[in-house]
Amino acid sequence: MEREEFLERYRHSIAHVLAKAMIELYGEEVQYAIGPQIEDGAYYDFWIPKSLTEEDFPTIENKMREIIKRREPWTREELSREDALKLFAKQKFKKELIEDLPDGEVISVYHTGDDFVDLCRGPHVENSQELMNVAFQVKSVSGAYWRGDEHRDQLQRVYLFVYPDKNALKEHLKWLQEAQERDHKKLGKELDLFMFDETAPGMPYWLPRGWKMYQALLQYSREVQRRHGYTEISAPLINNKKLWLISGHWAHYINNMFMVPGVSGWLKADADLSGVMENPNDTSLPEKTVKIQAGSVIYNRENLDTMAAKPMNCPNAMLTYKRRNRSYKELPIRYSEYDVLHRKEKSGQMNGLFRVQEFRQDDDHTFVMESQIEAEIADIISIADEIYKTFGVSYRAELSTRPEDFMGDIEVWDRAEAALKKILTDKYGEGGFEINEGDGAFYGPKIDLQIKDALGREWQCGTVQLDFQLPHNFGCSFQNAEGEQEMPVVLHRAIYGSLERFIGIIIENFKGSFPFWLSPEQVGIVPIREEHNAYAKKVYDALSEMGIRTEVDYTDKNMKEKIKTYKNYKDPYILVLGDKEMAENTVSINMRGSNKQVNNVPLDAFLKVCAKMQKEHTLELTDDFS
Repeated sequence: MEREEFLERYRHSIAHVLAKAMIELYGEEVQYAIGPQIEDGAYYDFWIPKSLTEEDFPTIENKMREIIKRREPWTREELSREDALKLFAKQKFKKELIEDLPDGEVISVYHTGDDFVDLCRGPHVENSQELMNVAFQVKSVSGAYWRGDEHRDQLQRVYLFVYPDKNALKEHLKWLQEAQERDHKKLGKELDLFMFDETAPGMPYWLPRGWKMYQALLQYSREVQRRHGYTEISAPLINNKKLWLISGHWAHYINNMFMVPGVSGWLKADADLSGVMENPNDTSLPEKTVKIQAGSVIYNRENLDTMAAKPMNCPNAMLTYKRRNRSYKELPIRYSEYDVLHRKEKSGQMNGLFRVQEFRQDDDHTFVMESQIEAEIADIISIADEIYKTFGVSYRAELSTRPEDFMGDIEVWDRAEAALKKILTDKYGEGGFEINEGDGAFYGPKIDLQIKDALGREWQCGTVQLDFQLPHNFGCSFQNAEGEQEMPVVLHRAIYGSLERFIGIIIENFKGSFPFWLSPEQVGIVPIREEHNAYAKKVYDALSEMGIRTEVDYTDKNMKEKIKTYKNYKDPYILVLGDKEMAENTVSINMRGSNKQVNNVPLDAFLKVCAKMQKEHTLELTDDFS
């Protein structure tokens, strides 16, 4: 049996054991809903006549082990809809599932022993003894609405870890502990990098230390792109609905956009108009008015001019390109852009920096002739190689093809997909990349770059999207060598992707101990006593003049307390300055991750090391100051 098939069958079977255990523990009142296997185990949703807590977990686990030790047979049975409804007459959720099955659907159940039966397609084990060596542990319990509907019954969802044996479970728990220690939300708070507030959900506040790191990422991206011939632009953050209609976002992306009603005339309500609206574009509204209570300022519908915060930079790049006539001699034209974007997300989907509603991308829109596509994408891949190597991460490529809601002609899509497939085959070889059918953007196929972090997790960051549609929609053109007007192809490109998400990834990847060039503060200075403050200022000025981010503590706190503060912030180097250092123009260095102190380092030598690490974007710290 393949490993995945093994895990699916055993995890699914353990979920049934959990359901049987809950009934034996908490009585026939228990209503059991659904219990699928998931990536690291399984879960089951229940209505139970008590609220479960962590104190109940050992009891549940012990009851499950007791059931498994009975070595009960598992048997499959197919039933008519009528018989199935009779069998689950006291189980309201099972009855609803049965009633919703389409006509002709095979209805199967699995019996575990003589006293438990569950509605299920299977497959399952043939006897509980097959589960004797399977390792499981109750992970957590949380609230869950029946079928995800907040207006339906609220259930308790019991999660299980399920692994083939005790060693595999132990390794997973060890991995989880490491993941918790690397959690970017936890480290972001400890390192004072960012915060969130309920008044701006999913929109991070970048604190001074975090903003310095953010700017270091931007500066590095700009350096790389400048060497590859990119020109940076900036465009409005809010545009009229007309722009999004042309681009196609209004039809394909409106549910993820923040609307800003633009108003050229104001009225006051002289009556209570509550209940009239949330969507200013609702044509069922009264002709002249839009909302609210008496005395409130309201819109005049005739003058309503809807605006939207941009979720993407591409339409504005199109306008920038077409502002004047173009010649083939100008191409490629590469417009990089780092403007703020807003995308509306469901509250349950937001997760720290990984899923936000406000973010920046290292975005680019490159206008090329078809003959330039291959060379340009090869150059983009070389940029990805350089940047990901700087962060010490590997990546793999995926090709995403035409989605169901695509825009444009199939023939154009086929040509675009064939071009990207050839590029990837030439770069990575036949079979050296994956194909995600139907996962492309609505305007074109794309290459996604999946990076792998220190815990072996993959993240989609980089993307290259080939677009024949938007330049057509916006009427973009250039004069070719024959003097005729031709439409350019647009490459949408990002390497970091969302900077917010990328920062979340690297916080966890580096566990908050960032490379020297990226650290929010790179050097912390600790004068031992007040009389050493003047020398500390001299060292601070020398480092700052070189662009090294430096902090110094001039207070009269104890030296060890000052050092501890900088260590907690994971500053790469902490300089301790006393009489000897001041007299000899040297520094004593505490290096992050080391308990030893390097003494008598000439200040000039330390400055040279810092300059070298900053320029070369060195991944590891050095202790060689010779």
